[in-house]
Amino acid sequence: MPQIIVTAGPTGQQGSDPVMLRERVSPADFESKQFAANLVERLGWAVLDATEAERHQSRVAAEERPPERAGRPLVTA
Repeated sequence: MPQIIVTAGPTGQQGSDPVMLRERVSPADFESKQFAANLVERLGWAVLDATEAERHQSRVAAEERPPERAGRPLVTA
C-alpha cells in the first residue's frame, strides 16, 4: 500500500533518519474531505517536527566540530 513518509535528514547514517510521519494511504481515503484535511494537518506537524530535528542536528554537529583557527591555516610538516 502507498505510504507518505516525512523524515528529518540526513543525519549522516543511512537508515537512521528520524521518521516524523509514516502513513499508509489509499485512493478511497481521499474520498473524504475530512480525511484530506486531517492528513494535511498531520503533514504540517511532521514537517515542523522534522525541521526542528534538523536544526537540532546542525547545532549538535557544530558543537562537536573542533574550533577553527582564526585567520591562520593549520600547517603540518
